[in-house]
Amino acid sequence: MPCNFQEKISHILPKCTFQHLKQIHAFIIAASLTHNIQIFSKFLRRSTEFGSMDYSHLIFSQMGHDYFITEIMLWNIMIRGYAFNGPFERAISMFDEIPQRGLKPHNYTYPYVLNSCCEMGIYEKGKRVHCQIIKSGFESNFAVGHSLFNMYIKMPAFTDTVFADNYEMIDARKIFDNMCVRPVEVWNKMVSQYVSFGNVRSARELFEAMPERDVVSWNSMISGYVKVGEVKNARELFEWMPEKNVISWTLMIVLYGDTGDFETARRFLEKMPHRNVVSWNSMISSYTKFGKFIEALDLFVQMQSEGVIPDGYTFVSVLSACSNLGNLEYGKYIHYLIGKFSQLEVMVGTALIEMYAHCGDVNRSFAVFIKIPNKDVFCWNVMIKSLAINGRTEDAIKIFYLMQKLGLKLNDFTFTSALFACSHGGLLEEGRRIFYSMDKDYKISSKLEHFGCLIDLLSRNGKVEEALLLVNKMPMKPDIAIWGALLGGCSIRNDSNLAEKAIKRVGDLETAESGVYVLLSNIYASMGRWTEALGARGKMEKKKIRKEAGSSIVF
Repeated sequence: MPCNFQEKISHILPKCTFQHLKQIHAFIIAASLTHNIQIFSKFLRRSTEFGSMDYSHLIFSQMGHDYFITEIMLWNIMIRGYAFNGPFERAISMFDEIPQRGLKPHNYTYPYVLNSCCEMGIYEKGKRVHCQIIKSGFESNFAVGHSLFNMYIKMPAFTDTVFADNYEMIDARKIFDNMCVRPVEVWNKMVSQYVSFGNVRSARELFEAMPERDVVSWNSMISGYVKVGEVKNARELFEWMPEKNVISWTLMIVLYGDTGDFETARRFLEKMPHRNVVSWNSMISSYTKFGKFIEALDLFVQMQSEGVIPDGYTFVSVLSACSNLGNLEYGKYIHYLIGKFSQLEVMVGTALIEMYAHCGDVNRSFAVFIKIPNKDVFCWNVMIKSLAINGRTEDAIKIFYLMQKLGLKLNDFTFTSALFACSHGGLLEEGRRIFYSMDKDYKISSKLEHFGCLIDLLSRNGKVEEALLLVNKMPMKPDIAIWGALLGGCSIRNDSNLAEKAIKRVGDLETAESGVYVLLSNIYASMGRWTEALGARGKMEKKKIRKEAGSSIVF
């Protein structure tokens, strides 16, 4: 009779609902089957497969003392359940408790413990578990070895040094080499790991040693060559591939698009047997990246005509093209499409803000900003910059202070945007306050662009001596933009002496920028010192620096 019950329960459990599970539990208790380890272990495992461990924990905690002493199987079931459902720390704590109960973990225990370590990011604990695995002799087990390999693959490098990166790679490779069974998926992961660190030579050596390859193997290797820009090797592998998929073709579009060979990239797009939105996005993004904005918009039109539904990445690239072209009407049309597809996520919304701002419609830009849910810091930064470039500098600073009030984590780009607003709005005291609060209040080191904004602000407001003092205190070498800002201040004050000092420093940069010499010439000319004005222009001739004629485009 018990055998018959066992068969029936074993048959029902995999398909039962949670409510049915409770009924089975009641039956097991009523029929005194709680000490039947086969039935009870299957029941306990099924209880862990409903997304929560509360009921499983209740069952396990109410079990008799004998089970805790003798049945590692039940502990493994619980650890597995926590590894799938969380909390992951419970899987770790149960694993640590096993030796106290006189039990020994085995090849079924370790994979779930290692996976829990990965989920929690406690890799040092994972390494200690690895030591236990070596001592217990389970390292050669496939499931254990596979989990160890995955752990070392996922383990981040703890510093930015090449040594640390290689150290993590060496650990993963040792596990890989010791695995007794290595399916193609494991080979692919190892190749991809080398590719992710830019080590295409080791990736290729491993690729050549593979006993079998699938399309993922080929794509991983090609992506490595794409990443480092080795066009010839990538193209050769593509031609040798026995089977190509949409990813293979898209990688070639990215390869040639990134090198600016749009003709070849476009040929690959046209020849693809099946194109998806990522393929189109890759080509549109390449056009936008290299300033081919009209071509990007034309391709977007073709994409729509073929019935391909754009995604957020499509809209970002196309809005960038509209922004750079100043094409407000087309930008509005894209906005309409975004609303139609309900894709006003923060990435797309930020691109819309930037597009409207660059096209001069800052009110609509701000209206979009208000509507975006879950705005990130980058979105706030763009809004500050957008208001500033449209003359709404005081509003830009209000947004900056609102960020502080809301407790957002400001970054160096936030301060660049705020200082840019101060510079363009002549907000001298605000600019000083914001600049010096970076290190004092936020522990953010000032970069060249931050110094440039404040020096420009000081120079525009006639504080040339203060600006020069700041230049001399900079921990980095000033660039041409900073000297240009300082010369602009000299021009406002007709200060030729200070301008001459600045131009000597500019000469050390060996710049081909004509603006600084033009500024110096204009300073002399405004003072009636025509000989010196001609001399400044003569330096341009001597250094073969030419001022490009202005031009404009009307759409």
